[in-house]
Amino acid sequence: MSLESDMEVLSEVPLFQELSRDQLRLLAFGAEHRVLRAGEILFRAEARADAGFVVASGEVHLVEGEGEARHIAMTVGRGTLLGEMALMADTRRPSSAVTATDCDFIRISRPLFRRMLQEYPEIAALLHQRIRDDFLSMANRILALSETLEFDLGDDDDAPGDRRD
Repeated sequence: MSLESDMEVLSEVPLFQELSRDQLRLLAFGAEHRVLRAGEILFRAEARADAGFVVASGEVHLVEGEGEARHIAMTVGRGTLLGEMALMADTRRPSSAVTATDCDFIRISRPLFRRMLQEYPEIAALLHQRIRDDFLSMANRILALSETLEFDLGDDDDAPGDRRD
């Protein structure tokens, strides 16, 4: 893939949509490509995560569980960033990523992303705002869900096992 096509794919990633052409160029220039055939493992659940992967082409299954409990939780394609938190912090992969088709990935290392944040502090501010907005949205969804389930967190004298006869 060319630098221009990498920049186009990166601009499709929600985290990078606010980046300027120059910032996208720097990110694309410092990134690496990884090509995998269908059925290959990009990463395994619980593995240390030191980079994010943008799907440049193809489809990837995110797989959870082991053995008979193993299932495809989601299938993602072009423009998806796998391992967003790995760009910012030392973390572990929450699921395995297995290619459903032949795939091309753009690998963005944590040091490259940190360099972007240092050279362009406005990116850090945008990222902070986005994470804040995502957190508030999640909290509101949880609150709405709890209201529909009508949780009763009070003392329940009639709860099983609480009787003192």
